[in-house]
Amino acid sequence: MHPLSGILLRRCRYVAAWLLLLGLAAGVALAQTPATPVSKTQGMPSEEAQAKLYEQLDAQTEFLRRQSEVIKTVAKLVGPAVVHIEADVDNRRSLQHGQNGMVEEAGSGVIIRGQGKHKDRYYVLTNRHVIRGAGPESIRVTLADQRMIHPLPLRVWEDPETDVAVMEIEAPYLVPARIGKSGTVEIGDFVLAVGSPFGLSHSVTFGIVSAKNRRALQLGGTGVRFQDFIQTDAAINPGNSGGPLINLRGEVIGINTAIASNSGGSEGIGFAIPSDMFMHAAGQLIEKGKVDRAFLGVTLEKTFNGTMAAQLGLPRPMGALVKELSPDSPAAAAKLRPGDVILAVESTPVMDDNHLVNLISFHKVGEEVALTIFRDREEMTVKTQLAPRPAYDAQQ
Repeated sequence: MHPLSGILLRRCRYVAAWLLLLGLAAGVALAQTPATPVSKTQGMPSEEAQAKLYEQLDAQTEFLRRQSEVIKTVAKLVGPAVVHIEADVDNRRSLQHGQNGMVEEAGSGVIIRGQGKHKDRYYVLTNRHVIRGAGPESIRVTLADQRMIHPLPLRVWEDPETDVAVMEIEAPYLVPARIGKSGTVEIGDFVLAVGSPFGLSHSVTFGIVSAKNRRALQLGGTGVRFQDFIQTDAAINPGNSGGPLINLRGEVIGINTAIASNSGGSEGIGFAIPSDMFMHAAGQLIEKGKVDRAFLGVTLEKTFNGTMAAQLGLPRPMGALVKELSPDSPAAAAKLRPGDVILAVESTPVMDDNHLVNLISFHKVGEEVALTIFRDREEMTVKTQLAPRPAYDAQQ
């Protein structure tokens, strides 16, 4: 080893020993130091750290803010078309108990512009139960800008079997909503519900489409026979009835109608009449003052189950099982038989007996339809011309 190397090595060892001693002394000094402001404010960010967190949050939430802008735009677009409705309606329960026979019902509605020859007229869509039996003089419609419609609604039409009601109104500066196609709605779509829950007009709630094709709901003896509800978890409360369910394109895809609740308030299960079904009835009410529904003339088996399907040769319950035929009916003319299963109407698969009722009612009286049926373990197609449904009829 070179002599200089030995000297350098000894000096390095000497310096390292001093550095070690200095480190130990610093550690002892730190251990003996009283509590510092950092320990006193442990978990509390400094002003500089807080400012950095705000910067991070601003960057992280940019995408969410852009999404919320869509909701704000939809609310601004449709809000002016939503109205608050109050009506003095017949209270049958009160009449039964000898009390005052009128009760004030509150709800919502949405303004639309007429089509075709009615394009210069404006109408309010709402639920029939909101204005049930009330004449125009007993209905008060308040616009989004707090104007009350005057003169009163010019005409009022109701269809008890769908809970659809339409009112013709006149006023300057009316803002109509756009009607969308509920047939394109999918489970999981974002939707907004606008209305007057508990009298709080123009409240907006947000949710998704939870389910479709909800039928056979018990709606308190309202007589609503034709059901095909959209289910949503957007909060719907008393007073939302008649208000619009809106997609993110600002289109009305349903009219909010009912809730499933043990408390009387929103529990995340609300129902809306699909816009396609609503407008089918509303268009006839505007055009003819009534709704004409087609009639097939079959009584359907309500308890069609897996065992019955297997006996017929089907893999599972599907379609609607014919139990009886009405004489001289379109079904009789098509030579349908008890035991036939109607699988489709004009290539639209039939999901159950209630669905068949809806499908037939959507077709025009006198229209020829093709029915796909299952008989003797084989599929076949028959055609028949639909007739007007008798007023007394409880069949389809």
